[in-house]
This record gives sequence, C-alpha cells and structure tokens, in this order.
Amino acid sequence: MMDLKRVNDYMKRVEESEEVTFKPVGSKLKVGLDLGTAYIVLVVLDEEDNPIACEKRAASVLRDGIVVDYTGALAIVRELKEKLEQRLNGRELINCAIAMPAGTDSSVKTHSYVAEGAGFEVTNILDEPTAANSIYQIENGVVVDIGGGTTGLAILKDQKVVQIEDEPTGGTHVSLVLAGNYHISFAEAEIMKQDYSKHKEILPVVKAVVEKMASIVKKYVDPKEVDTIYLCGGTCCLTGIEKIFEKETGMKTIKPDNPFLVTPAGIAMNCVAGE
Repeated sequence: MMDLKRVNDYMKRVEESEEVTFKPVGSKLKVGLDLGTAYIVLVVLDEEDNPIACEKRAASVLRDGIVVDYTGALAIVRELKEKLEQRLNGRELINCAIAMPAGTDSSVKTHSYVAEGAGFEVTNILDEPTAANSIYQIENGVVVDIGGGTTGLAILKDQKVVQIEDEPTGGTHVSLVLAGNYHISFAEAEIMKQDYSKHKEILPVVKAVVEKMASIVKKYVDPKEVDTIYLCGGTCCLTGIEKIFEKETGMKTIKPDNPFLVTPAGIAMNCVAGE
C-alpha cells in the first residue's frame, strides 16, 4: 500500500519548488523532462532526490504523446532549461531522463532529439507509469497516468512492472467535450477545466469521457489479481475522478493531493546524474 502522507508531503515540496529554489545536498543534480500533450515540465532534484526547482509551460506541441511540432517543443524546453539555470545561479543542467507514454516506442527518438537539441544528455528513458511509481513505491497494484493525450497504465507485482498499456483518451478529450457543451473555445475549456471551483459543475458533463478512461483500465486489469488503482497525471486533478474510477472498475482508487507533477518528479528520480 502506498504511503499517501509521504507522497503528499513530497509532492507539496515539488510544488513549492516552482516558486522557491531549494539548496541542493551534494554536488550532482538530476533532471526530469516530461514532454506532455498539454504541458512541458522540467523538474530538478539533488542527488538525494530532494526537490530543488521546477518549471512548466502550457504547450500544444505534442498530440497523443507524439511530438508534432519539433521546433516549438525545442524552443520551450530550451526556455525552461535557461530559466532553471538562472534560478540555480548560472549552473548548467546537463543530464536528464525522459519518459514515454506506456507502450509508445516510436516517439523515443523524437523525444530524445528534443532533449538533446536543448543541450541535455539523455541518461535514461522510461515509461510514464513506471516513472510515477518511483514516487509511489507500490509493490502490487496498477499505476494509471492520465495525461493530455493518453491513458497509460503499468501493472505491478512484487514491485516489478509486468504489463504496460496505453490508449488515446486524456485531458484533451475532456476539454473538447467542455468546449462543445458550453459553446466555448478549446483554450477557454482548458482554463475552465483547471478551475477547481468549477469541478462539481463540469464532472457530470465529462463523466462519459472519464468512464472511457476507466474502461481502458478495466479492459487490461483483472480485479481478482489487482485490488488498487493509483492515479497520476494532470487530468486526475479533476475533483471526483477517483470515485468514477471506483464505480466503473470495482477497484479501490487512490490519488494524491497533486497528481500533476508526480510523473515529472519520478522521471527526474531516474536520471543518472554526472559530476
């Protein structure tokens, strides 16, 4: 079982590192680059995995986990890297880890090219749910990472990933439904989705999309073998999403206070730091 208090305390510190630059322990820094469909995030940890700094930017340079605007992605990663290096008093960030949506091999090269083009050396590549489990540290269960474009999952048994799956349904689809129902632009729907005070109102509107996400998990996971779902990813910030998952799958569903930055922080943990 995941230690929810430990995860929430750690993620609060990651969240704080967006505003505050913490002093690192030791001489090595680890960077996680998360190229998401809705956001690009860079998280910096020290060699003991303490959060040091974090920068993120809304972006639409990927679709369903695939880079569709290489130049745009490169410009944003460069910009975030420079911001972080300024915050770190000019210290250069060299090594980084990256992650793919579960089961996506075709985009590995492009993700690597973006990181390398921005001046990073990629020292590790993993799938997103596995990265998230570096934070969660669960032994048995399923980690479900719902980003902007896809719902990915990793089934774990005895701390080992035994199966990974990924299908295209995510936060983008939630925004499209909101835009259609409220007769607003996609950009306005994105803002509405991120307004926690609106969640109670919009949940019934997007319920069918969330049920589709839950059905992806149900398709691959046997409740007789797995009893708990652990959610992460930006789309999981939607208040009440876990209750729909529980109802649809019949499995206990847990999410931390801030599921959005779990994967990028977990990616950073897997960076092989140089001197």
